Amino acid sequence: MTSLATTSSLVNEADSRRRSATTELNQDTRSDLGQFLTPAPVARLMASMFFELPSEVRLLDAGAGVGGLTAAFVAEACSRRQPPTELSAAAFEVDDVLIPHLRKTLDTCRNTCAQHNVGFDSSVHHGDFLEAATDFLGGSLFGSQSLRFNAVIMNPPCRKIGTTSRERRLVQQVGLDATNLYAAFVAVAVRLLDQDGELVAIIPRSFCNGPYFRPFRNVILKDTTLLRIHVFSSRKDAFKDDGVLQENVIIHARKASRKPKKITVSSSSGGADEHVVERVLDYAEVIRSANGDEFIHIPTDSDDDLISRWMGRLPETLSSIGLAVSTGRVVDFRARDHLRQEPEAGTAPLIYPCHFDEGVVRWPKPGSRKPNGLMRCEDTKGLMVPRGFYVVTKRFSSKEERRRLVAAVYDADMLKAPEVGFENHLNYFHRGGEGLSKEEAYGLAAFLNSEPMDRYFRQFNGHTQVNATDLRSLRYPSKDTLCKLGLQNLKPGSAELEAAVLAVHPLS
Repeated sequence: MTSLATTSSLVNEADSRRRSATTELNQDTRSDLGQFLTPAPVARLMASMFFELPSEVRLLDAGAGVGGLTAAFVAEACSRRQPPTELSAAAFEVDDVLIPHLRKTLDTCRNTCAQHNVGFDSSVHHGDFLEAATDFLGGSLFGSQSLRFNAVIMNPPCRKIGTTSRERRLVQQVGLDATNLYAAFVAVAVRLLDQDGELVAIIPRSFCNGPYFRPFRNVILKDTTLLRIHVFSSRKDAFKDDGVLQENVIIHARKASRKPKKITVSSSSGGADEHVVERVLDYAEVIRSANGDEFIHIPTDSDDDLISRWMGRLPETLSSIGLAVSTGRVVDFRARDHLRQEPEAGTAPLIYPCHFDEGVVRWPKPGSRKPNGLMRCEDTKGLMVPRGFYVVTKRFSSKEERRRLVAAVYDADMLKAPEVGFENHLNYFHRGGEGLSKEEAYGLAAFLNSEPMDRYFRQFNGHTQVNATDLRSLRYPSKDTLCKLGLQNLKPGSAELEAAVLAVHPLS
């Protein structure tokens, strides 16, 4: 058997175990654990990202599953022109069903290494990675043996963790914070990594922007140097066996404070063809700063570059044109006693996403499942804003929705109530807590609803939530330009709207 055949067989056997183990897993438990096992094409791609390997590799695979990532790493290491002399792998897995499969994969790894004169040692940790790692990092007398690594490859579990959860408390004990299990796993793994060690992980793209993942993003951008980001052009192909529609990225980072001048951005479908397109960009083109926050912007082709440059040429920020954006104040379950299904005496309009209709707010909506009115009283006084022209955007969109950024005008000429309440699933643009001019409001909505804006927004927003922080980080036309757009009565999605926006700010 040739060297290539030997290493390919190792990955294929691990992938066969993955498919077999998937049928054995309890689907309810799997959801609780956030388990999605890595297919062979993705595992091979991840393993190939590591730069020159040290002669003695100490590898961590946390949330190892059946060991597919470790198998891919071993196959890659053994096929290198200069393979390591020693390879030690520590695999953490909590699921009882997966442990026998994991042990078999590590046995196969040992056999493959022996055929390539690479010393191999492995340990299976059947238990909680976060508990073992934080015990070690915290210096507990009951902590595990030394957990120090110079290489990490991982597909961490993905599940929200609450502020009072055990996992959240564990990471906070070592000075970290995380709102999702994947962020906790990767942040802790960075702490366990030697200086100049490398980490390759597949994680949801949602960490790239917004306040929710800011603590985790700070770990990645402050404690490591991003070397490469890989995106999948198809949501469906990478994890098609599990029906995962999450937008995922692979990050390749080095534990180092010095930042490179360049970063590689690559893309593929994630399917079996493994066709990868790579681009080398300036680091500053990908890692952006705005309003004291850093976020990650991922242009994958020349069209994305064009849109990015277009955004960079816009002359204003939100604050420079005197505007602000806030999240709707009405959290309906907290104001339940004051909600009214239909308008009545003493109520103010209550606006939900369901009231959006072709770029304007149409209220009330008869027969809506959402209430249309909010009682005006002392308890609700602070939940409303005065009558005026406002631009509102949806904070959430479905994965299937064509547009990520959806804006509408709350028109004071159409709705003459003295106050209005915006529900918490909306963001609203205002000037010092009050409305905009009519022309400015319609122009801003047209700008936000334009195709170039939506395309740019998707480059740095990898999830379906549109945060007020994201909207503050954008650049905008001048106030005069917005007013000129507003006078044209442009319909969202129309050719006239696109032409008008590009007329005032051409793409090139």
